[in-house]
Amino acid sequence: CVFVMDPDGIMRAMIYYPLTTGRNMDEIMRLIDALQAHDKHKIATPANWRPGEDVIVPPPGTQDAAEKRMQEGYECKDWYFCKKKL
Repeated sequence: CVFVMDPDGIMRAMIYYPLTTGRNMDEIMRLIDALQAHDKHKIATPANWRPGEDVIVPPPGTQDAAEKRMQEGYECKDWYFCKKKL
C-alpha cells in the first residue's frame, strides 16, 4: 500500500496494489499534485487531471452565489458544475 501523508501527519490517500504489481510513480505524483492544488485553491480535480488542465469549482451555497458564478467566466454545465483554469 502507498500512503500519502501531509505535513501535519494526516493520511490524505492510500493506494492498494497487489504484492505482484509494481507501483505507478506517475499516478502517485499526479495524486500529490492534485492534493496540493486542492489545498492551495480549494478546488476538485477530475479523473486523470494533470497540472495546467481545468479544475472543478465547488458548488455555490446560495442562489446569489450561483447567479454570481454564471457571470465569472467559468465553463459551466449547470449552476452547480463549473470548471476553471488555475
